[in-house]
Amino acid sequence: MVEFLHSSPVQIAVVLFLVGIVFFGFVRESLPADVIALMAMGTLMLTDILSVKETLGVFSNAAPLTIAAMFVLSAALDRTGVIDLAGRWVCRLAENWPPIVAVLAMMVCVIVLSAFINNTPVVVVLIPVAIRLAKALDISPSKLLIPLSFASIFGGTTTLIGTSTNLLVDGVAQDGGLAPFGMFEITAAGSLMALAGMAYFVIAGWWLLPARTTLAGMLPDQRERRFIAQILIPIDSILVGRPLSETGFSAQRGFKIIDVLRESVSLKASLGKLVLRGGDRIVLRSPVSEMLTLKELGHVAIGAAATDPTAFEPVQASEVIIAEGVIGPQSRLIGRRLVGLGLARLYGVYIMAVHRHGENITDKLDEMRLDVGDTVLVEGPATGMRQMFEDGALNNLTATSDRAVRRGKAWIAVLAVLLVMGLAAVELLPIAALAIIAATAVVALGCLDHQEAYQSIRWDILMLIFGMLALGQAMEKTGAVSLLIDSVAGPMGQLGPFALLAMLYLVTSALTEIISNNAAAILLTPIAIGFGTHLGIDPRPFVVAVMFAASASFATPIGYQTNTLVYTAGGYRFTDFIKVGLPLNLLLFGVAMVVIPLFWPLA
Repeated sequence: MVEFLHSSPVQIAVVLFLVGIVFFGFVRESLPADVIALMAMGTLMLTDILSVKETLGVFSNAAPLTIAAMFVLSAALDRTGVIDLAGRWVCRLAENWPPIVAVLAMMVCVIVLSAFINNTPVVVVLIPVAIRLAKALDISPSKLLIPLSFASIFGGTTTLIGTSTNLLVDGVAQDGGLAPFGMFEITAAGSLMALAGMAYFVIAGWWLLPARTTLAGMLPDQRERRFIAQILIPIDSILVGRPLSETGFSAQRGFKIIDVLRESVSLKASLGKLVLRGGDRIVLRSPVSEMLTLKELGHVAIGAAATDPTAFEPVQASEVIIAEGVIGPQSRLIGRRLVGLGLARLYGVYIMAVHRHGENITDKLDEMRLDVGDTVLVEGPATGMRQMFEDGALNNLTATSDRAVRRGKAWIAVLAVLLVMGLAAVELLPIAALAIIAATAVVALGCLDHQEAYQSIRWDILMLIFGMLALGQAMEKTGAVSLLIDSVAGPMGQLGPFALLAMLYLVTSALTEIISNNAAAILLTPIAIGFGTHLGIDPRPFVVAVMFAASASFATPIGYQTNTLVYTAGGYRFTDFIKVGLPLNLLLFGVAMVVIPLFWPLA
């Protein structure tokens, strides 16, 4: 089989077939994208299309290492409160402005932040700030969250480090023989595209944004204070061996049994047929009046247990709060069923509802598997909530996190980012070296600890990049890239380089909406270089077209992760992104066709 595969046409066919399988897997989403990419890498080694040495060589690519270091620097800015402080400052300024002016002010702030910081943490931190601003302006959060995500994408196109896509395209382009991109080489063109995007929201986008309801609409009146209590069933209680329904905690009295814990294991899934044992803890919710009664008695004597004051023993009671949270990219809850999360055991917190794909789900929650971008409504004690949000299981949407912020270290994080940008601009060292040095420094100087640094790195994105780099290398080695270039650049080249530039931008943008920005960038950057070489002109404008188009993902909530994060947080429907984002895609395509030849001539 391996000998047969040494035939170049057969290798090309195998590689192109593998590319098709990868695309199909990305669209189906039956497996995570990084797993699919790594499976492709393994297939290339198994078929000997790439040797083990060639495959392992992709792990030495500077771009993914730079991206990892930038994740750490972004986490340092987050941990020291820089992002949150900027967002709160804009929120305070904009609260008394007309809504459209407030949106523009927020977008300017986000664009500036995303020019220097990875845009995913910017959006994660600023979602609750935008929700609070929406309440202050008396508008739906859905009027602000799409502009928040889109502005972070705009900002990413203004500097080399604004998004991982830029760094990745630069790395692949250098491997293809191009000179490295400067830190601010794309700033002028990217800024013009960002200005066009903001103008779009003033003229049309604002009016296309929907007013959607979210899980926040399910929050009860906070004046109706409620408590959660845990009640222990002693070994000698008369209720041992009886069904849970005989406890006397009835809905008529305002009680709701929400769980039973047996040896720290939740039995929530079988409450209807549960028979009590000694040592069980009943977790119940009640109005304040009933809970105060429990606390005053010091014991509980309700229903069947009225004549036996030892039937129950109060264990603990605490006032509960209700909050919204979103499943972030780093959450340990991704892919897990609600029934096995252990939130009640760890934090005393219970999930009441999940918002996904425009729908509030309150029934049959236990069998759901959570995914990035899911919004959940949680109830529990304030201390448990704070600990859960601090541990990163959920990102708080109702309010910004109360965890301790290392504000005294903020200047170190800001200085580290500024030095990376400044020294890279003067080409003192390659950006990869500067980013790694700066990432090490912010950890060593206490902006965040080493565990937080490792947790901040999106390992799934890095593995996706490595897998796709191997696939791209196989396309180059087998001649699949040359075949594609000859089959496209030949006929299209007769129409001139501008037609090729436009086609490349549109194809990249379309693939980004379907698969992911990084995967599209890796596969199409070598083709962009080949177009320039085929026409005998500088490939740089074609590479820039891939760079911009791979970020300009607005028409779906799945093409760019910031869109996924606001998708459920804002209660959007899939069609909302098409309605608002597709015209923006076409507008920025037109702007790009003007600015790219202006700054990188097609000659």
